[in-house]
Amino acid sequence: MKIAELLTYAREQKAADIHICAGAPIFLRIGRDLTPVTKEQLTVQQSRELSLQLLNEEQKAQFEEKNDFDSMIADENGRYRVNIGSFDGKVGSVIRILPDRPMTITELKLPPVIIQCANYEKGMVLITGSTSQGKTTTMASMINHVNENYRRHVVTIEDPIEYVHTNIKSVVRQREIGKDTADFNTGLRAALRQDPDAIAIGEMRDYETIKIALTAAETGVFVLSTLHIISIDKIIERLLSYAPAEEEMHVRYLLADCLRAVIHQELLPTSDGNKRVACEVLVVTDAAKNILRRRGSFMLRNVITSGKRFNMMTMSDSLGALLDEGIITEDVANGVMANYST
Repeated sequence: MKIAELLTYAREQKAADIHICAGAPIFLRIGRDLTPVTKEQLTVQQSRELSLQLLNEEQKAQFEEKNDFDSMIADENGRYRVNIGSFDGKVGSVIRILPDRPMTITELKLPPVIIQCANYEKGMVLITGSTSQGKTTTMASMINHVNENYRRHVVTIEDPIEYVHTNIKSVVRQREIGKDTADFNTGLRAALRQDPDAIAIGEMRDYETIKIALTAAETGVFVLSTLHIISIDKIIERLLSYAPAEEEMHVRYLLADCLRAVIHQELLPTSDGNKRVACEVLVVTDAAKNILRRRGSFMLRNVITSGKRFNMMTMSDSLGALLDEGIITEDVANGVMANYST
């Protein structure tokens, strides 16, 4: 099988990822499951050849030197995030299939509070969740909302660029780590000198980036970013895990002063074979600020539960709405709620 044929088939099946591995069939990630699409297992040579077909000679040389390759690849049909690696000496790959444009908040069927968050002019909004829960897709939809509705300068710092934004009302400048800037904190420092109205940071991975992002939000820039946590309960502990002990109170007060909202996501398989996001949303009120300054973030759950008048949403409410519409099954909902406090 040629890689072009495989990519076309994967798009037709609405797959999120293609897995190519020696000693296994080719798998597509459809919903939460890996679905085999070949009967035969790939040989070591087949896995290698198929994995490298998308690369040009320069990219192949980069892979041969480092045994790892991670980048965006585009062809006439779309864009792909390609990760190729050596696994026990055998070359394999994972190819993520990306939409050809950012989806809108409406298309993603996200709750109206997400539009409220995208309309903020300053402060920070964090989109959280575990790996592969659609955080980047939601962030792209919020950038798209700004682009469609406001005349602003938006700078993105991404690793890599997954969704390409075309200027509509705003000017959106996208920078890729390793290509346009050295790393997140270098790109973020530079962005502050580029007259930004909004900065989108692909992921906050280190203390320096977190500190600069919080400072930018405090000074009146709208900052969007993602963070890997399993629930909103863990947000303070996660951010503080990056900070030196002596900086804890400084980070807490910065966070309380500039954080506007947290959107926590679970990307779920639907009954018709598609995907939908269930989300828990914290809007930072005075009560939430007091918790961020002084207490454990497990107390934020009480704020969310009692915050419907501020358009907050619990995961239970989000799942309940999807169940009522027949979008997801009870098994899916129960599987998610097993990880949440009541």
